[in-house]
Amino acid sequence: MSAGLRVPAPYTDHTIGRESLWYAYAAGADETVIPPWLSEPVPPMETHVHPPTPAAAEGGTRRLLPYGTAELLGRTAYPHGQVAGEVADPLGHALVAAYGPQWYDPDNVYNPHRGYASPRCLYPVQVFADDGEHWALLDPDRHALTTLSVPGHRPRARQLALSGRYTRIPRGYRWFRGSLVAIETGYALRALAIGLHHFRMPAWVRLPDAGAGAVLAELGLDPAGEWSLPVTVGLGAPPLVPGPTPADPPAGSPDPVLAEVAGVNRAQSFTDPPTRLGSGVPAGAAAAPTAPDWAELTWRRNSGRMPAGRPGFDSRRRRLPAAVVHDIVRWLAVPAPGPTLAAVRDRITVSVALRDIDGYADGVHRVGPDGELVLHRADREITTKLESTYGYPLTPTDGCGVRHASMVWFLSVRPRELHAAHGPTAWTATQYAVGWAAHGLSLAASAADLFARPVRAFVENPTRDLLGLSGDEMIALAAVVGTPRHASGGLLDIRL
Repeated sequence: MSAGLRVPAPYTDHTIGRESLWYAYAAGADETVIPPWLSEPVPPMETHVHPPTPAAAEGGTRRLLPYGTAELLGRTAYPHGQVAGEVADPLGHALVAAYGPQWYDPDNVYNPHRGYASPRCLYPVQVFADDGEHWALLDPDRHALTTLSVPGHRPRARQLALSGRYTRIPRGYRWFRGSLVAIETGYALRALAIGLHHFRMPAWVRLPDAGAGAVLAELGLDPAGEWSLPVTVGLGAPPLVPGPTPADPPAGSPDPVLAEVAGVNRAQSFTDPPTRLGSGVPAGAAAAPTAPDWAELTWRRNSGRMPAGRPGFDSRRRRLPAAVVHDIVRWLAVPAPGPTLAAVRDRITVSVALRDIDGYADGVHRVGPDGELVLHRADREITTKLESTYGYPLTPTDGCGVRHASMVWFLSVRPRELHAAHGPTAWTATQYAVGWAAHGLSLAASAADLFARPVRAFVENPTRDLLGLSGDEMIALAAVVGTPRHASGGLLDIRL
C-alpha cells in the first residue's frame, strides 16, 4: 500500500466519527459511506445520567463483601506476591481487589476511582457472580453482591460473567461506545486475573461464542441490545454456558446507533476452548527496591491530575531510568487469554515516543518481537509535536500534559489484515487485547510512581505521520505516561 494512501478516506480525523468507517474498511469497503446518524444531534455529554441498576437486581438480597482486602494487599509484594495464609472468602476478597473503589478526589469532577482506568469513571462493564445456583450483580460502590430476580438453574461450578452496558456511556460517543466497552472488558478481565492470582484462585476464560447469548438471557438483562455478550470466567473449572439462544438487539430503539453497536458485538464468535486465565503478571517482571506493595500500587494508579474543577491533565519533565521502559514492555507482552487474542496480540504494532529516558534517544521507537526497542525516528521535540495532534489542547482552563510526558505509547493494527485472519471476531478481539495490554502498562507506570492516561483522542492522520505508521494502520489505543505536575491533594481513602 502506498505510504500516502489513507484509509478510511479522510472524511474526519475524529475518533468517534472514524470508528465505524474503520470497521467497514476492515470488512472490505473501499469507498467511505458516511453513516446517516453522524449528522443527527445528540445530547451534550454533560447531560448524561447513569441508567438505573439493572431491573433484575432491584429488590434483590444484598450480601456484603468481606472487609480487610486493602490490609491483605498491603502485605503482598509487587509484582508476583500472593496473600499469605487462608482467608474465609477468597472470591469476595479477589473481587474487591479487582474492582473495589480506591479513592474519591474532591478536586475531580469524575468519581469514585477504582484500580483500573475507565472513561469518566463510568465503569460500563458490570460483573455478575454465579454461586452455582443463582446469579448476583457485583456492586462495588455498595461493597456487596445483589442476587438477581431471575430463575435459578441446575447446580454447577461457580463462575463470573463480564458484560458491558452501552447506555452507561453518553450518547455523544455514538458508535465508539462499542469500542469503549470492549476495551474496558480487557481492562476488567486483567484486573480480575490479578485479583484471583492474589488469592490463589485458578480460573478459566470463555470468550463470547455461540452460547454467550444464552448467558445474557439467563442474567435477565433487558433490553438485551444495551448489553455486550458476556465473557465468562469459571472458578476452579471451565465455565459452563446454556445452549445457544438468540440475543438480538431490539428494533425501534430511540438511539439510532445502538443497534449498530450491539450488532457489531453480536458478530463476534470465538471458537477458542476455555483457556486458563493465568495471573496477568509477566513472568520476568522484577520489583525495584522502591516498588510498592499491591495496595499502595493500586492506590497510586491514576490517569493524571489537575487542580480543583479543571479538566484534563498535566505533567512535568523528569529523567527516568531505562528500567521503567523495560518493565512496561514486559507487561505489554503478556497476551490476553486464548489463542485468538494471542494471535491478535502478535499483529499489534507497539510504538513509543520517548523523551528523557536513560540510554534511549528522544524520538519514536518500535518494540520488536524480542521486546527490544528499535529507534525508528530521532526527534528531540516528539512529545511537543504529539501535543499539537492531541484532540484536547492546552487552554487557560484545560490541562494538556503531552509535551512534558516521558512516554507516549501507541498500539496500532491493520484492521483489514485482522479481519482476513479472524473474520468479524477480529474487531472486538482487538479491543479486548489492547485493553488487557493497557491495564498492564498502567500498573507498571504506577510502580514507577507515574501516571498513565489511556486515550483515543489523538487526531489520527497527523499522528500516524509523526509515528511513521502506514496509511492502513488504525491507532487502537494510546497511553500518555509521565510524572504528575500537581499533587494528589486530599484524596479520600475509600478502600475496604
